[in-house]
Amino acid sequence: MRVLVATDAWRPQINGVVRSLERMIQAAPDFGVTAQALTPEGFHQIGLPSYPDIRLALATRRALAARIAEFGPDHIHIATEGPIGWLARAVCLAQKRPFTTSYHTRFPQYIAARWPIPESWSYGLLRRFHAPAAAVMVSTATVEEELRANGFEKLVRWGRGVDLGQFHPRPQSVLDLPRPIFLSVGRVAVEKNLEAFLSLRLPGSKVVVGDGPARADLQRAYPEAHFLGVRQGEELAAIYASSDVFVFPSLTDTFGIVLLEAAASGLPVAAFPVQGPRDVFAGSGAAVLDADLRGAAMQALRVPREACLELATRHSWASSAAQFYGHIRRVAQQAGYLPREAEAASTAGFTAFASARGAEARGLPRRLTA
Repeated sequence: MRVLVATDAWRPQINGVVRSLERMIQAAPDFGVTAQALTPEGFHQIGLPSYPDIRLALATRRALAARIAEFGPDHIHIATEGPIGWLARAVCLAQKRPFTTSYHTRFPQYIAARWPIPESWSYGLLRRFHAPAAAVMVSTATVEEELRANGFEKLVRWGRGVDLGQFHPRPQSVLDLPRPIFLSVGRVAVEKNLEAFLSLRLPGSKVVVGDGPARADLQRAYPEAHFLGVRQGEELAAIYASSDVFVFPSLTDTFGIVLLEAAASGLPVAAFPVQGPRDVFAGSGAAVLDADLRGAAMQALRVPREACLELATRHSWASSAAQFYGHIRRVAQQAGYLPREAEAASTAGFTAFASARGAEARGLPRRLTA
């Protein structure tokens, strides 16, 4: 089976959407799938207004259709609602080709934080974008409830995971700073609400990892905080493990993969009691969620790290990929886009995966375990 993932978010961007899609493409062979990303690369691009580091493709439907035809997919998944996403949607509709989409970002809230545009207008546009999809993948129950309340249909669950081989506790610290160390990781932009963290009266040190359009202003406003810029791979994992509390001030994230990375590193989390943190940490004891973010950060110092590690083990990229390709396979089969030979190979791949991974494969849809 050949799957094309159309996305506006791709390298060199560093965010949860890119990491999730990269993981799905890397896992594709485990499910008898050949997957490829269709990205802005190779098209003329412009910077997103107010955030020039995010590049938007200037492409035509004909050019995008040619890229699609060159790959010859059995299924197209549209991951983002940017220019690539809208063009891929138009091609699918013109060809009467079923497709799936995913909802990663609470754009109505992000847009409202930057411009005086009512959330209802944004929801209307997003509802129109996702309406023709055979399935709309969402990360949590809270996001699903929110979208249903705003008129979205055909919603299915696609959870996220964490790489336990990379993110784990480490015996030595790479941060030579006064303790306790309060850490935040992510895009440094207005919608991440970082000022709610940086303005707190906390002992020890505040560390911010990441970059974005708000960084220069925040560095000037909070010179006592340590802005480390972008860190990746082992360097990022070591910073997580060297900290004492992960502070997540966002009010708008739909999930927050950084929450799982922190937990896998044995790092307790302090956050507001909003969707994302509520969904990830419900009943785990690995986080303190409170409208008083300072109080949550101080209480999190007493959270046992064992609770964080136990939570992380319940979220694997393997089960995330099983859900992702399970939804795609179902849609492709129902539409007749999955050839008989590919269907047999795909079924064999899922069966082998379930046998080999056992507990990690608990996220498999019911129809795939029959």
